[in-house]
Parts: sequence; structure tokens; C-alpha cells
Amino acid sequence: MPGRLEGVEAVDVVQVVALDGGFPVLAGVDFSAPRGSVTAVLGSNGAGKTSLLRTLAGLTSVASGTGQVLGVSVARPERGLVGRVGLLGHDTGCYEDLSPAANLRFLSRILRADPRRADAVLARVGLTGRLGTTAMAELSAGQRRRGALAQLVLRAPELWLLDEPHASLDGDGRALVDSVMEDAASQGMTVVFTSHDPAGAARVADQVCTMAGGVVTDRQDGDRRGPHAA
Repeated sequence: MPGRLEGVEAVDVVQVVALDGGFPVLAGVDFSAPRGSVTAVLGSNGAGKTSLLRTLAGLTSVASGTGQVLGVSVARPERGLVGRVGLLGHDTGCYEDLSPAANLRFLSRILRADPRRADAVLARVGLTGRLGTTAMAELSAGQRRRGALAQLVLRAPELWLLDEPHASLDGDGRALVDSVMEDAASQGMTVVFTSHDPAGAARVADQVCTMAGGVVTDRQDGDRRGPHAA
């Protein structure tokens, strides 16, 4: 597996057209994200936000355009991104009949990671005690989101793609997600997340992009002073 990138754009795509069932869900998008940065992507439903994340993850077919994700051609991701990109969508990706703790222990074995890390990660996302040992299916929507986030923290991929990570969370939960994303960026990982909250997104982001009609229509600096800020 290629090593972590240093001193380059983690994501840099130009005029990418992506298809889903023959329909162009991205219509010539230009998008870039420096390594170690946090980027927020805003836009109404159907603007192309989720399609952008899926394309960067190598899950949506690219019909035209150029660029790279972690040094891998966006048009031919194949297996070059496996294990290097983490996509957190609306599905938790967890075993619903297992607890957050059991899910993380299972993932630790797959990753051959120190099983003691699972306890630290659960504490990081606020799922300790009873919450950590209750089946995912019996947790609240916000707690289930934390369980899904815990898997991403444990994996620590180079590129984090989060689709509305603040959904179903209260104020404390949203602050926790922001803190986890900032921690990831400070460790050199790159974070791209979608949001419907412009003010909240700007507070945690180095840059804020707005999408409409499958393209990026605006890009502004966020309030976070990340590695590429002046």
C-alpha cells in the first residue's frame, strides 16, 4: 500500500462527470482538498454532495474528467483506495445485533490492531459503560451515529468522507464530531463532510464549498486555521 501523502493535495479533481445508472450525478465538478485539512460541502438535497463523496471513495463511475484521490486516478480507482478511504454515510455499517464495543473488537481483529484501542475509541466518542455494551439496534439514532464514528476513528484512514455526520445529534454530539474531525486533520488525515448548516460548518472547516446541479458553485475559507491557512 502506498504511504501517506505529504505536501500534496489529498484530493484534486477537475471537470469530473460521474454517472449513476446512466444519469450524470456530477456535471463537471472541480474540487480539491489539501492533506490535513477539513472541507465542508454545502448544498440542498440533490445538489450532488453525496455523489461527490461516493465518487471520491471510488464507488461511482467517472465518465470524464481528470484528477486524483490520494495519488490514485479518479477515473481508475480500482483497488488503489481500499483501506485508505473511510466513507461514513447514513447507514452505520455496524452489526446491529452487536454492541458498539463488540463491533469495535471485531474490527480490531480484522485490522490486527491492539484490542485495547477499542476502549479508548469508545471513550473518545462517549460510548462508555452501558452504552458501549448495548446492542446497536437498541441505541438512539444519535448514539448509533457515535458507534459508526467510532469505527472510523479506529480505522484512521487517510481520507475521511462523512455524509451529514451531525444528523440526529444534539449540541454536545455535534461538538464531539467537530472535535474528532479536527483531531483527524491535526494528525495529517484529510476530512470532507457534507452539511446543511453553513454557520456550523464554517466553524470547523478550513474551506467551505457549495454545490448545486452537480458542480461546485462557490468556495470560501472557513474559520478553522488549518495547515494551508495563511
